[in-house]
Amino acid sequence: MRLPVPPAVLLLFLLADVALADAGGLSAVVALAATAAAGSALVACSVIAARLAPAVPPDRVRTAIRDREQRTAFLPQRDPDASGRTRPRAPGRPLPTAA
Repeated sequence: MRLPVPPAVLLLFLLADVALADAGGLSAVVALAATAAAGSALVACSVIAARLAPAVPPDRVRTAIRDREQRTAFLPQRDPDASGRTRPRAPGRPLPTAA
């Protein structure tokens, strides 16, 4: 019974093969290992930071949305006939367009 090989392992073998085939030799392998170590450290830090972030209760989210809505300067146009407002065009004949 064969175990499936993860794609990351295949990619690592491919990169190691390419790194060793170059003229750089060992320095390319060291650079690849350093890049992999830095990447894994970045992933570990992001996972730890995501787990340590406090959860926001849903009622606070609703309150924040309501507060933002009250601060928004939106004036609904309830009266289209108010002074200074032009009446919208009524539907009618289509305007001539360029052919």
